[in-house]
Amino acid sequence: MTRKVLTGFGVMLLAGAMAQAARAEQWIHVRVDSKTGDEEKVRVNVPLSFAAKILPTIQADCLRNGKVRIEHDMDDIDLHALMDAIRSSGDSEFVTVESKHEHVRVAKQGAYMLIKVRDEGDGRDRTEKVDVKVPLSVVEALLSGGKDELDIAAAVRALRAHGDTELVTVTDNDETVHIWVDSQSKSE
Repeated sequence: MTRKVLTGFGVMLLAGAMAQAARAEQWIHVRVDSKTGDEEKVRVNVPLSFAAKILPTIQADCLRNGKVRIEHDMDDIDLHALMDAIRSSGDSEFVTVESKHEHVRVAKQGAYMLIKVRDEGDGRDRTEKVDVKVPLSVVEALLSGGKDELDIAAAVRALRAHGDTELVTVTDNDETVHIWVDSQSKSE
């Protein structure tokens, strides 16, 4: 009997330790590598908990209280109804644009919104590749602000609920930009 109790207690401790490890601090990373001039490199590594606390304190330009005001006239678009339609749809490809030099795809796949752009330029050796993968829960949090605003702080809080995830990669002839979230305190 004592062995069963100790084994049960040990399993509970192990499960608790595993749950604690799963809640490790998430960090958002931004890496920019320039391929021109002095080949500048920029690395930004911020704990999401810190970002969630600091964003509401910033009162600059269009960012106030963790929210960004949308400056374009949004009266003709109901973003909440649009998001509801996207959320309730199955995996779908919503927009595809193909031209001689450019390919754009906007889709929903599982719990993510995907945006892919391939721009081969106009024949002048200029190419650009954009990949955006955002959890739908983060998009919903972003749209949780009032009319004509995006709630950046809410989106950051929603990101904390996800594990490691790639968000944005942009590559062109001059630079590479990479934004991702993981549990590492510094970028790769």
